[in-house]
Amino acid sequence: MPAIVLVGAQWGDEGKGKATDLLGSRVDYVVKFNGGNNAGHTIVIDGEKFALHLLPSGILSQNCTPVIGNGVVIDLEVLFAEIDALQARGRSAEKLVVSSAAHIIPPYNTVIDKVTERFAGSRKIGTTGRGIGPTYADKMNRIGIRVQDLFDEVTLREKVTSALNLKNQVLAKIYNRRALEVDAVVEFLLSYADRLRPMVADTPLLLHEALEAGKTVLLEAGQATMLDVDHGNYPFVTSSSATAGGACTGSGIPPTRIDRVIAVVKAYATRVGEGPFPTELLHEKGDELRNAGAEFGTTTGRPRRTGWYDAPIARYAARINGVTDFVLTKLDILTGMPEVPVCVAYEIDGVRHADMPMTQAEFARAVPIYETFPGWDDDISAARTMADLPVNCQAYVRALEEMSGAPISVIGVGPGRDQSIVINDLLA
Repeated sequence: MPAIVLVGAQWGDEGKGKATDLLGSRVDYVVKFNGGNNAGHTIVIDGEKFALHLLPSGILSQNCTPVIGNGVVIDLEVLFAEIDALQARGRSAEKLVVSSAAHIIPPYNTVIDKVTERFAGSRKIGTTGRGIGPTYADKMNRIGIRVQDLFDEVTLREKVTSALNLKNQVLAKIYNRRALEVDAVVEFLLSYADRLRPMVADTPLLLHEALEAGKTVLLEAGQATMLDVDHGNYPFVTSSSATAGGACTGSGIPPTRIDRVIAVVKAYATRVGEGPFPTELLHEKGDELRNAGAEFGTTTGRPRRTGWYDAPIARYAARINGVTDFVLTKLDILTGMPEVPVCVAYEIDGVRHADMPMTQAEFARAVPIYETFPGWDDDISAARTMADLPVNCQAYVRALEEMSGAPISVIGVGPGRDQSIVINDLLA
């Protein structure tokens, strides 16, 4: 059986959690392969809402083994708070597996993330202040702390000491902040070691054996294509690889085992944080779409910026990820709008661009060129086939599919697990 990759096609918050949950009962493993608790998924099951931040969405599927892959950075306090919250609601996390090679977010990186962003002023990038970026920087600088280090106190203390020799200088001399004590950091990290140990495994080996045994593995991205550190809207991006290529490095599964890439795309567009957003709606119209779609961050609660569907970005995501199927979400939010614009191209310095421009400077100057479609008034939340949708709604979906570069295989018409129109079986 193959490995399947699930990514976001825009700036995140597309509804990947719903898509993963839709597949979760039919796959054997769900692997989170990048990011940390700087993003979240909201899943609704039988009217009950679950907000996940660090845990893979597969944690809510009884027959699925959820895995935190080596490409993830882990805030231990958040991890166990999330597990405890699920258990308090009668949900089990006992099948969770954590990669021994995943990196830990130490307390000093959370401090550095917050003060660095504050001092950046007008040049801030809109991070969540959770230590994600500094931890990935430590990983690349080879001074990071991994899960396996928690089980060897000598190694852990050496790594914390080495890191703080530099970071305390930065905190004290540049940001006028108090230095952190090695003992306090080590003690904090070790306090989680015993509880974490039973969950830890060589996850690349585990997933290899699963695939060899005919199991199905779903690789779930945090964030989305336009936030990918290489292929996103740099520098207004996350610090990890959120595209299909990152699924391989963040899980240890080779590309030859992947034969399907599913991208989730919202029926309009949103983003959180700073950076260009060509189709952004400001003032009243933006507020209207934000409130209708409950567009507030699952992790941060920040109001999301809202805008119309951007077809050049969808085509870009299809090309970068090798998308085989789109999952279109939140179509129901557009109900009641007299007309629905779609960005089909950009105008940049008087020139029409059908695709993403090459440079950041050009993208910042991009003016959307719209094609407008008639809206619909009928409630579509109970639709379960394309034929159940109003004629204008069907036309909108078909137009998006034609513009976006891959088939739309699933349509979300509400937040519930069962509120989906399945056109093509994603596991067939």
